[in-house]
Amino acid sequence: MPGSPTARRRRLSFELKRLREQSGLTCAQVGTALDWSGSKVNRMETGSGRVQPSDIDALCRFYDTGDELREFLKSLARQAKVRGWWQTHGAGVPEWFNIYIGLEQGASTFRQYQCELVPGLMQSEAYAGELHRSGGHMSAQDIVRAVRVRMERQAMLRQPDGPDAWFIVNEGALRHVIGDRSVMRDQLDRVLEAAELPSVTLQVLPFDAGTYPATGPFTMLGFPAPEDPDLVYRDGITDAVYLEGEHHVREYTRAFDGLRAAALSPQRSARLIETIRKEYTS
Repeated sequence: MPGSPTARRRRLSFELKRLREQSGLTCAQVGTALDWSGSKVNRMETGSGRVQPSDIDALCRFYDTGDELREFLKSLARQAKVRGWWQTHGAGVPEWFNIYIGLEQGASTFRQYQCELVPGLMQSEAYAGELHRSGGHMSAQDIVRAVRVRMERQAMLRQPDGPDAWFIVNEGALRHVIGDRSVMRDQLDRVLEAAELPSVTLQVLPFDAGTYPATGPFTMLGFPAPEDPDLVYRDGITDAVYLEGEHHVREYTRAFDGLRAAALSPQRSARLIETIRKEYTS
């Protein structure tokens, strides 16, 4: 299965939950039958605990699955234990953000609305550095690590098998000066460069767009396997929210479609960005 260890762990948890629900049993009943605790079964189904291949063997015997499915699930369990490249940067990546990066790296579609900042996957090194320094809680070394991770994440947009990425950026994010005018000029160059990538679509939501169906930034991730449902991600200062319910995904999809309709076309968006860039050169 392609994707990151986090995406594989998520797929494994869905498959284990599906098998239990098909059996008509609760987590407590499965745990009792296998001489485990019900909480262990729950942790395996929510992806909050490591799953050993031996645990998969026991569950598959209990659920009476076929050999092919058992080997597939055991393979997922082994691959889910591999550390992602982003996890080698220590405190440069907060623990709660590790989960998101892992999911992002396994996504096949990427939809993001940003209203205050340039999207992270389009940020320049100088712009990202200014943002991380503004928090005032990271050491110089951790800032370097965090910026490096952000730059490495951007490689996914340039890969032949990278996600289909669609960005909608509020005009205010492009005019909000981070650092100085030189930083912003280079940053807008970076945005225009990213917008030229075959897998990227960029639209700007102009100041005169009127009302639109969003009150804050959000990201939607889709995955290559139909068994892996889409999710909505919203981050904060110290944590993040993941929304996976069909209702949430449907409403955010509707909101994103409304934003696309209200935003400028990719061509007009590029012309507006070039106009704003010229303002930073005067």
